[in-house]
Formats: sequence, structure tokens, C-alpha cells
Amino acid sequence: MEEKRAQKRRAILEAAQEAFLSDGFLLANMDRIAAQAQVTKQTVYRYFPSKSDLFRDTLRHMGERAGDSFLRHLQIPDTKTALEKFAIGFVKAHMSDAHLETFRLLIAESTKAPELVSAFFEVGPDDTGSTLATFFRDRLNIEDPETALRQYTGMLLAYRTDALLGRPVPDAHALEDHARTSTRWLLSAVANE
Repeated sequence: MEEKRAQKRRAILEAAQEAFLSDGFLLANMDRIAAQAQVTKQTVYRYFPSKSDLFRDTLRHMGERAGDSFLRHLQIPDTKTALEKFAIGFVKAHMSDAHLETFRLLIAESTKAPELVSAFFEVGPDDTGSTLATFFRDRLNIEDPETALRQYTGMLLAYRTDALLGRPVPDAHALEDHARTSTRWLLSAVANE
């Protein structure tokens, strides 16, 4: 019985992801989501009481499926290796089609549905920020980890604006090189303080 419930929930989340990313949050139709998931509209609302709840859980589901496990690399004992592996995973996750489509949706609809941005930050980026800030404080002895966090992630996300505007995304090798170079810059700046 639990497996069947989990399958229904997954089907709803996958149908919702397609609807949100193709139609946007405001135009996503709950009847269409239910039909695509092969459940009734009442079943959708039994699992997700509102469209906002469905959107939040869809974001969470997308993160789990995309393997946003780059944070686990920060547990590697060697600091440089930990940061490089984190950076490569972070950049690849943020340059994925699903992430870029989600970001476009947030930009396009945030003024009409501000709860979208709240849901987005509730689901993921804050965990990344707090975990990375702790790493900076504990492993790099950075007194102001929030500033370092903004600067480092800003470097890592340097290609995202171009990608959001439809410019070509660099290949995996170029993204890995970019992540390593950004990490070297951070470590060099810390060493020179």
C-alpha cells in the first residue's frame, strides 16, 4: 500500500514538474496535472493541499532527482579536494536544463506570485549557504563567511546569466575547469589574508 502511495505521489510530482516548467506556475492546470499523473484532481489535493504546496514539493523532488548531493563533498578531509568537488557538482547542478528552466520561471512570475521565490529558497539554497558558510568558518578560518559565500558562489555561477538568456552552456569539461579555477582563486585569497 505504501509503495502504491509513493508511486502516485511521484507521478503527480513528475506531471507537476512538466506543467510548471512548460506552462509556468500561474497557468499550470491542476486538472491537466491530475490527468497526466493518471489520478483524480481530488487525489492531487489529498497529497498536496494547494498549488503552492505542490510547487514546493516539486522543487524538492527535482533537487532529489538531480542529485544535488554536492554538499556531501564538503566532508572530504582535504580542504582543496572538498571545495573542488563541491564546486564541480554545484556548477553542473546550477547549469542543468531543469535548474535553468526553474530559474526562468521564478524570474518571469515572481512579481505576480512572490510565494514562488519563498518556496525556492525554503527548499534548497539556504541549506547550501549555511553548510558552505560553516565550512568556510571551520576549515578556512574565514571571519565573514557570508561575504566569502556570495563571492565564491558568484564566481561559480558566472555562466548562468548567459545561459538564462539562451546563450550556449559550456560543455562539462569547461564547467569543471571553471569550478577548479574559482576554487583556486578563493583559496589564494584566503592564503593571502
